[in-house]
Amino acid sequence: MNLIELNRALRQLRLGGIAAVLEMRLHQAQVESMAPIDLISGLVSDELTRRGDRLLERRRKQAQFRDPQKTIDNFDFTFNPKMNRSLVFDLATSAFIARHEDSLLVGPPGSGKSHLAQAIGQAAIQQGYRVLYRETHTLLDELAEASIDGTRKQHIESLVTVPLLIIDDLGMRKLSLTAAEELLEIIMRRYERASTMITSNRPVDDWGKLLGDSAAVTAMLDRLLHHGHVLKCGPRSWRTKTGLPPQQAAG
Repeated sequence: MNLIELNRALRQLRLGGIAAVLEMRLHQAQVESMAPIDLISGLVSDELTRRGDRLLERRRKQAQFRDPQKTIDNFDFTFNPKMNRSLVFDLATSAFIARHEDSLLVGPPGSGKSHLAQAIGQAAIQQGYRVLYRETHTLLDELAEASIDGTRKQHIESLVTVPLLIIDDLGMRKLSLTAAEELLEIIMRRYERASTMITSNRPVDDWGKLLGDSAAVTAMLDRLLHHGHVLKCGPRSWRTKTGLPPQQAAG
């Protein structure tokens, strides 16, 4: 079997990582007089690295972040120095996901909630978790569409089983009359089974009025806060500082 045939066979076996570097690794083995076990180890390591990178990229796409470039590294903690950095970094370890705990990020518009939520989601993906990001109105619109086309059960199941569900910008738009019930169903089914992160520009005391159903909101918060972490963002707004329009500034 020559090199071309070997490459073809490797790709048929879905070992594209090895195939991509085989010629280079063979040359390295000749130059460095590598032992066969070292050559094989290097090729297997290349394949594992490629598969890991592809998995991470696939999970980033599946998360559907609004701003995929947002990370912990490019968040400016000095802008709001009173923010609880320790809690942010603790959430970024994803330990709360392993414990099936929840988190709320609250603060005025532009204070960095969406940035941090997506950054924590990115960190979770790096640590092997599946993540789904949705703005609140998008989440509810998709549920409504699923109810119409008969796929609500399957759609709810996809929302319930993802290890970290990020529901962003609660309070930014007027929601449907059934919003509280829809959100409660999701939270109840995820409670102590998976982690939910919600960002809002409204304090939790206002959620009952915001969603128009105090009983449903009380039940929802009872579960979110039972094993929940609350991060207060602000008070300064990036939009005031930068003059950027809302869709370009930190959430």
